[in-house]
Amino acid sequence: MEKTLVTSGKTIDLAIESALAQLGLDRDSVSVQVLQQAKSGFLGFGAQLAKVQVTYEAPDEAPQAPKVALSSASRKPKPAPAPKAAPAAPKAEAKPEAPKAAPAAEAPKAEEPKAEAVKVPRPERTDRPARGPKPPRAPRNDYAKEPREPREPKEPKEPKVYAPAPEGSVEEKIEIFLKGLLEHMDSKAVPHCWKAGDNTYQVDLTGEDLGYLIGRRGDTLDAIQHLCNYAVNRDVEGHVRVNVDAESYREKREDSLRRYARKKAQQVLKARRRTTLEPMNAYERRLVHIALRGNDAVDTHSEGSDPDRHVVIVAR
Repeated sequence: MEKTLVTSGKTIDLAIESALAQLGLDRDSVSVQVLQQAKSGFLGFGAQLAKVQVTYEAPDEAPQAPKVALSSASRKPKPAPAPKAAPAAPKAEAKPEAPKAAPAAEAPKAEEPKAEAVKVPRPERTDRPARGPKPPRAPRNDYAKEPREPREPKEPKEPKVYAPAPEGSVEEKIEIFLKGLLEHMDSKAVPHCWKAGDNTYQVDLTGEDLGYLIGRRGDTLDAIQHLCNYAVNRDVEGHVRVNVDAESYREKREDSLRRYARKKAQQVLKARRRTTLEPMNAYERRLVHIALRGNDAVDTHSEGSDPDRHVVIVAR
C-alpha cells in the first residue's frame, strides 16, 4: 500500500532527509517528487522553503475484529443499594438554664483628692554681679541739629507806590538808561528807582513777562544790573551802586540760598564728607558764607574761577 509524506526544508536535500528520518527508510525505498523549489528572497522578504512529496510502500494493516454488543444477560447486575439506617431517636432537649443572678451593684469608689502641686520659689542666684544703670547712649553725631526756623505766615503785600524821580537826579538818569535798554529788549517793563542809602540805589521793574528779564537763576537780571552800574558810573561823580530787582526775586533768592546752605551743612556733618555747591556769582557766594558763619561745626571757602566758581563746605 503506497503512502505519501510531504516535508519542507531550506533545500531539497534537507527536505528529503527530514522525510527519511521520520519514516525510518533509506533513499532507495522511496520516490521523491519536488513540489516547490527553495527561494532566498530579498533582505529576508519573499523567502520560501523547498517542499517535497515522498511516496513509500507501507505494509497492509490487519482487519480489526467487529465489536460484539453485550447482551443484557451477560451484563453483571448492579448490587442493590443497602437500606438506609433508621433515623436516630431525637435528642432530649436541654433544659433551659436558670438565669444567673445579676451581680450586686458595686459601690462607687470614693475619689482620692489629688495633691496640689506646690510651686517652690526659685532661689535667686547670688553669683551674678548686680546690673548697674545703663550708660547714656552716645549721640550719633557730634553736633546738635539746628531747629527749623518756623515760617511766619506771609501777609498779603500792599502794592508799592513809586514816587517820580526828581529832574536831573541820579534816579532819573538810571530810569532813562533802563527804559532805553528794555526797549531794545522788546520789553514793556517799567523801571522805578529810589535812593536806598549812601551811594546805593534800588530799582524795581514792573510789568508783564518779567520772568524773561529775570532769566535762569537771575542771570539776565544780573546782566541788566551790571550794564546799568557801568553806564551810570560814567556820568556821575564818585561811585554808586545800583541794585535791580523784579517781582522781589532778590529777596526770594536770598531766603532760598540760606535754607539751601543750612541743609547742605547738615548733610556734611552727617556723612563727614565735604560737599560742593552749584556755581554761583560773587553776591550769592557771599550770602552762603554769611549764612554758615555762625555754625562752628563747618568751614566754607570758594574754589574755581568764574563762571564756575563755587562754595565748598567742610566739616571741622
